[in-house]
Amino acid sequence: MHANLLALGAIALWASLASLGVALDHVPPFLLTGIALIIGSIPAWPLVRQWKVPPRTLALGVYGLFGFHFLLFLALRMAPPVEANLVNYLWPLLLVVMAPLVLPGLALRRAHVLAALAGFAGAAIAILGARGASTAAGIWHWGYLPALGSAFIWASYSLWTRRVPAFPTAAIGLFGLLSGLLSLACHWALESPAALAPRDWALLALMGLGPLGAAFFLWDKALKSGDARQIGILSYLTPLASTLLLLTVTQRPLSSSIAVAAALIIGAAVVGTRAG
Repeated sequence: MHANLLALGAIALWASLASLGVALDHVPPFLLTGIALIIGSIPAWPLVRQWKVPPRTLALGVYGLFGFHFLLFLALRMAPPVEANLVNYLWPLLLVVMAPLVLPGLALRRAHVLAALAGFAGAAIAILGARGASTAAGIWHWGYLPALGSAFIWASYSLWTRRVPAFPTAAIGLFGLLSGLLSLACHWALESPAALAPRDWALLALMGLGPLGAAFFLWDKALKSGDARQIGILSYLTPLASTLLLLTVTQRPLSSSIAVAAALIIGAAVVGTRAG
């Protein structure tokens, strides 16, 4: 239960990402991610002595934090953003299904599979119902491949952190710092320069210290001590909470689809966390 509470803390922080992203939609995405990841690593700087990890572990950390964002941004540029975001939210389902394959001693029960599928259905309803599917819905886009790749990266990173030699959670700061520097390099190579106002820096600080900072530390602690199958199902609360917060911030009315999505996701979370 303690691990699930840590995961819920990360989920709560990730729920604010969409609203902060709307407020910073004029900032190039790689610049935004690079600055936020570097800011998010700052709380771990006093623990720099705990950053000594094997090269394999460091490569895994950069693979997870940088690889996930790189492919996600690529997908959002190539495909309709709503549908690409939905494909990206296959990662909780992949986390549940892949857990027994990666982590010894775990079995995949029918309740886990059904809960994961119900959670994805709820996420689809929340995302498509609240934001409105694009006119290109149902049409194949090559941008869905990097979106699927980003989902696989986050699910596999989350599980493989249990297969490498144990490392302190403070090392997540090193992963974020290097991933942030790589994101800034992508900004320099792929995006136009942008000037940031004081308000932008304040919002970037919130993003860095929250969804692109503290959330990664909480997530790491949760996965090291909890059941990856249950945590994966709980993760479907992220798109629901994100959509609810975004509708509140933009003062848009709640729709019946949100109620259906909430019922599916919350029901999936209850069933999944009670499955042994």
